[in-house]
Order: sequence, then structure tokens, then C-alpha cells
Amino acid sequence: MKLNELQPAQGSRHARKRVGCGTGSGHGKTSGRGHKGQKARSGGFVRPGFEGGQTPLYRRLPRRGFNNKDFATVYETVNVGELGIFGANAKIGRAELEAKKLIDGKRGARLKVLGDGELKVALHVTADAFSASAERKITAAGGTCIKAGRQAAAPAGEEAN
Repeated sequence: MKLNELQPAQGSRHARKRVGCGTGSGHGKTSGRGHKGQKARSGGFVRPGFEGGQTPLYRRLPRRGFNNKDFATVYETVNVGELGIFGANAKIGRAELEAKKLIDGKRGARLKVLGDGELKVALHVTADAFSASAERKITAAGGTCIKAGRQAAAPAGEEAN
């Protein structure tokens, strides 16, 4: 066999379909689109589930179930290993973490400290929640874990102590 004798396997190559080139081409007149109608037009296909204007099945069936997404507790998390950037005996809260860009500061989100990483210095950390391993590592390093908890607003005319 010589290089000039090489050719693709039989049936592996196809001639380009030349549509709209007259009735003699085999794909002329309607170019394989049938006669008239929405699907014969350019751009004339419909989205999945479209039933020609009839109320589609997904709207005829009743909605069932319950979604508690709006009431879920959202936490911003920071790992113990990331807290090492603060100096010894530093008081760490939400404001300090936001300043160092360790959390985003999302509205309504609570702060949770997780236990990934190691901690070498004693820190005083204030957060809404701590994982068990995070609490162990912070106290083992000589620091303290302060649970911030959500306090109820003081009644009108009274100040919180």
C-alpha cells in the first residue's frame, strides 16, 4: 500500500446535504422541512413541554410538598486554621473577620467556627456557633469560645444592659 492509495473506510464520509438547490437535488423545494406550519419556518421550533397553547401538563397538575428554604438558618463559616493570622490573646468577632476578609458579611447570616486546621495561639472568639472540634482546639490553645446568641430587642423606652 502506498500513501496515494490511502482512502477513508467505505461509508465513513458523507457528501454535504445541499438543501434548497432545486427539485433535481433530491432536497429541493421545501428543503426536507415538509409543507408549511410552524416547524417549516426559520426559527420555528417550540420549547420542550409546549402544548400548542393548551395549558401544559406542569401547570395542570397541583403543587405539592413544602419548602422550608426561606426559614433555613444560614451560616457563614470560618475554620480554626484561618484564625492563626490574628495575634495572641486577640478578641475576634464578626467585625474583625470581615475586616480581614475571612467572611463576606452577608445580612442575616450567623457565624460558625469549624475545626479544620491547627491553632497555635490563644484567642478569644465570639461566634453564634462552634463545632465540637473547633471548641476543643480553641480551648486547648488557651483561648475561649463565647457564644453570641441572638438577644431579643429591648421593649420601647428601656435600654438593654
